[in-house]
Amino acid sequence: MKKRTPVSEIMSKNVIALMRSDDLYRAEKLFKKHNIRHIPVVSEESIIGMLSYSDLLRISFADATNDERDVDSVVYNMFTIEQVMTKSLVSVSSKTTIKEVAEILAKKEFHALPVVDDSVLVGIVTTTDLIKYLLKQF
Repeated sequence: MKKRTPVSEIMSKNVIALMRSDDLYRAEKLFKKHNIRHIPVVSEESIIGMLSYSDLLRISFADATNDERDVDSVVYNMFTIEQVMTKSLVSVSSKTTIKEVAEILAKKEFHALPVVDDSVLVGIVTTTDLIKYLLKQF
């Protein structure tokens, strides 16, 4: 196993992203269509937040109502992406080593890191990317 392999070797480069003006319906569609669990929220090319599928599930269950309409449609109309996304982000550069990424993910309570170079979102690395990389080493 190479000790200095950069995260750019395993990150997803074709990032599915949301704009702050998108709604939670669009987010849910993207999660399901692309079978992903984390979507960066961007303004231009700069990342301003991260939305996880767990964030959607949390508000759907937390705010269930007695309304006869679909719970998701009621809840999705109550919140904006900016209200639900995580704003305090930890990011890494494309030159950060895979080992350093693994250390960050092992210590924190999240499962994806945006990869940012010169304030521009260039990729995303997830625990799944890391596990796939480790499995290739055996």
